[in-house]
Amino acid sequence: MKMNKITPFLLGGFLLFTAACGTNVSRTDSNAPDSPGETIGTPSAENAREGKQESTSQVRRDQLDADIRAREQRDQALTNDNQRTDADLASEVRSKLEANLPASFLTVKANEGVVIVAGTVPTQEQYQRIEPLAREIRGVKDVNIQAKVQPAQPK
Repeated sequence: MKMNKITPFLLGGFLLFTAACGTNVSRTDSNAPDSPGETIGTPSAENAREGKQESTSQVRRDQLDADIRAREQRDQALTNDNQRTDADLASEVRSKLEANLPASFLTVKANEGVVIVAGTVPTQEQYQRIEPLAREIRGVKDVNIQAKVQPAQPK
């Protein structure tokens, strides 16, 4: 009985702590830039191949889809579109891009509903998909694309 009363308190405290400590920056790959203003060199063919294999695996796609669904369900229960945290928006957009743009090296940052996407994608087709994919996430007001098309190069 006491656990039922304390659970919302603990969950709320955890959510506040993670929101306060979050950087609002998410990356689709460990080789993506650390922030939208940072540039990276041309990805190696090996890094691109590894990133593509990971992001296109069914297990990873299922994880990303489950993450997006869980976050949206939590947000629907606790907030409305105008109260979504920037960290949640950045994370959801990152998940969406990672699942749909294999071999991309993107950094996603959100600020008051405006999402900034930087880094590299291997093709113009993937570049053109960034904005529509990001806008699929509830609460995204605008998308600022600072990414470049940069095909991977052999070492």
